[in-house]
Amino acid sequence: MDDFTRIETFIKVAEVGSFSAAARCTDSSISSVARQVQSLEEELGIRLLNRSTRSLSLTEPGRMFYDRACAIARDLSNAKSEATSFQDSVKGVLRILLRVSTGTTIVPALPRLLAQYPELSFDISLTDERLDLVANNIDVAVWMGHIPDAEIVARRLSPSQRIVCASPKYFAQKGLPERPEELEGHNCLLYSARSYSNVWGFAKNDDRQEIKVRGNLRSDNGSVLLSAALADLGIIMVHEWMVRTPLTDGKLVRVLSDYSVSPKAGDAELYAVYPSSRGLSRKVRIFIDFLVELFHGQDVQPEVAGLSSVAPLNGPLR
Repeated sequence: MDDFTRIETFIKVAEVGSFSAAARCTDSSISSVARQVQSLEEELGIRLLNRSTRSLSLTEPGRMFYDRACAIARDLSNAKSEATSFQDSVKGVLRILLRVSTGTTIVPALPRLLAQYPELSFDISLTDERLDLVANNIDVAVWMGHIPDAEIVARRLSPSQRIVCASPKYFAQKGLPERPEELEGHNCLLYSARSYSNVWGFAKNDDRQEIKVRGNLRSDNGSVLLSAALADLGIIMVHEWMVRTPLTDGKLVRVLSDYSVSPKAGDAELYAVYPSSRGLSRKVRIFIDFLVELFHGQDVQPEVAGLSSVAPLNGPLR
């Protein structure tokens, strides 16, 4: 018998807690399962399992060997899955978890992907909560911020680039701010999620300044603030990918573009993530590549010098 067969048998025994249960799971005899584990122990020169008449348990070296063996088995399974995925057709349901603010950017672009892969379908949920991807049967999620989980594979979609903008009608009524401190006289729409405040940061060269802004609308939902800005209510600081279409259509105008802006220190980046335990299927790979192109492949409208120059960008979005 080969080494990996014995290791797989040992993993199964450790998981189910008995030779008989492992034999049922692997469609083998109890004696065959016991011999494989014993052979592995003899080769290693250590006892992997504590045996009693009622149960089995891992010894200390058995636990160490089990953890490493599981990681190797998972890596091998992922390698096989990724290799064979190149022959798979792209079809079936892709279960996706999106941050609420990304839905208005990703969903309108899906027809482009479906035109290439018409047999693909989507089951999309929106939440800013980081759910357990495996327990909730999620194939791909879009998360923001630090990814600390070693069981998650992450690919960056967008740097943390924010811009300041409002509608042409608002600026026609209130004027265009030319310096950050002029925002103190404007109605600024504020993001009220945890760890955010009414202080906006602006950096230019080596100079950084913080401006305390105020306004008549707060929300913990970026889409609400965007809708308010489109309704001429005030100025927003927003992820640039959220406003590419309204900037292009001339519904919003960017200001203070020569500053790097952020609502707080250490602002968060956007990632596509998937569980490492599942490997990278072809449909997941294609969808993540689509997201990377979507978030990286377009430019932001430059700031206009005055309202007379407010116009859509030339050419289609790429």
